[in-house]
Amino acid sequence: MADPFYLTTAISYPNGRPHIGHAYEAIAADVIARFQRAMGREVRFQTGTDEHGLKMARKAAEMGVTTRALADEMSSHFKAMCDGLNVSYDRFIRTVDEDHHAASQALWQAMEANGDLYLDRYEGWYSVRDEAFYDESELTMGEGGERVSPQGTPVEWTVEESWFFRLSKYQEPLLALFRDNPGFLEPDSRRNEMIAFVSGGLRDLSVSRTSFDWGVKVPGSEGHVMYVWVDALTNYLTGLGYPDDGALWQTFWPANLHLIGKDIVRFHAVYWPAFLMSAGIALPKKIFGHGFLLNRGQKESKSLGNVTDPMLLAEQYGVDALRYFLMREVIFGQDGSYSPEAIVTRVNAELANAFGNLAQRTLSMIVRNMDGKLVAPSQIDADHDLLNAVRAACRDTLPSAFEQLAFSTGIEAWLSAVHACNQYIDEQAPWTLRKTDPARMETVLVTLYQALRDLAVAIAPVIPEKAAALLDLLAIGPEHRDYAALGDHRWYDELVAANHIVPAPVPLFPRLEVVADQDV
Repeated sequence: MADPFYLTTAISYPNGRPHIGHAYEAIAADVIARFQRAMGREVRFQTGTDEHGLKMARKAAEMGVTTRALADEMSSHFKAMCDGLNVSYDRFIRTVDEDHHAASQALWQAMEANGDLYLDRYEGWYSVRDEAFYDESELTMGEGGERVSPQGTPVEWTVEESWFFRLSKYQEPLLALFRDNPGFLEPDSRRNEMIAFVSGGLRDLSVSRTSFDWGVKVPGSEGHVMYVWVDALTNYLTGLGYPDDGALWQTFWPANLHLIGKDIVRFHAVYWPAFLMSAGIALPKKIFGHGFLLNRGQKESKSLGNVTDPMLLAEQYGVDALRYFLMREVIFGQDGSYSPEAIVTRVNAELANAFGNLAQRTLSMIVRNMDGKLVAPSQIDADHDLLNAVRAACRDTLPSAFEQLAFSTGIEAWLSAVHACNQYIDEQAPWTLRKTDPARMETVLVTLYQALRDLAVAIAPVIPEKAAALLDLLAIGPEHRDYAALGDHRWYDELVAANHIVPAPVPLFPRLEVVADQDV
């Protein structure tokens, strides 16, 4: 049995509705989860919403509603997005959950017991939008001459009593972590950024607030709530039952992968491991900071009027089409760009014309020329060469790339196998063989039938709905739908022995057109 695999996304801050960046991370995480399940691993996959902090409290006050009412409404939109995009999470966690408050307080007490928390007075710059503290040296001047954070967000001078975490104590342990375990933080560019940041010196971190009460209460300290990032990061422990040493904790911690956006790497790669070191908890195995998704090359913003509703895109072009485009188009870890035109162009070329047409042609010819009956083939070198090439791409190259989170590389290998099948059809010309050598035609068509099973299994983590529909059409049982099964031919022999009749196919990927006058 393969080792268990625990995967998390960053939990989304729900002071607004989901945008395409939220969908991108959720889809990528789901591809990883489905892939690891297909590799035979027991997977625990968690996502959710981060609902505390000053930003939520102020937003609720602006709207004239309670903060909890705002949190309930907005969190529901993120859950609906995940469900609508076929994100196969095991838990959708909310930081308002009771067990999360208990876990956060337990982590706090563990850090306090280690002598890493002390009460003092905080004076400094704080960005409400980032929920982050910034040193004077990190600030720049905005267009109006005001101070702004490295993210370009407004900062305000804050003075209040606060608990502090001895972050400075962990400067050398963190540098040793980055040096001795380079795989802990990827891609390399993110690790280099954090090495530079930590090497510049770490100041102790303010980890409680008294100016508002929307958050997890600090145990034993009246009037203090935890800094939102202490609370938010703890969700990764909450979902496994921390502090109880139960089955989930024993099975899945430490996490195999925290998947996050590059803008929150500092919190995950500096603060989080320091908190865990303080509490005596094993560190996650890998943190991966992916890039931004740009709208026609521009970062989305309300002021530019280019904020995209991912569910509208999914409705217009299809969930699997959107998932495929995002994983295929962008080199994971780098920034990428999208547009409706780019989605339509790639999906039509690769899913409709290449893969969808391959399935449609193959199955239609079997139905039309063989009455849908499968036969035991008399395969020659050309047939074996094709199946070997397809299996190498689907069983070896794609999984190897996906293990490295190189989704576009893995999909490119898969697409090469699709093209090889289409070339094989053109070379073998079964429409001509039907008249000159019907037995050879049958072998060609059932060889393609076998290849289609491998192609559908391999790409299923990316396009789960359409791949499942094709595998159903091919009559592939659940025991033959993982990567280990790709070297096993028994499924086909069983279908032949059962006199299986292939039904008439329906197009998997109808050609798309750009939806005019979009307001996404």
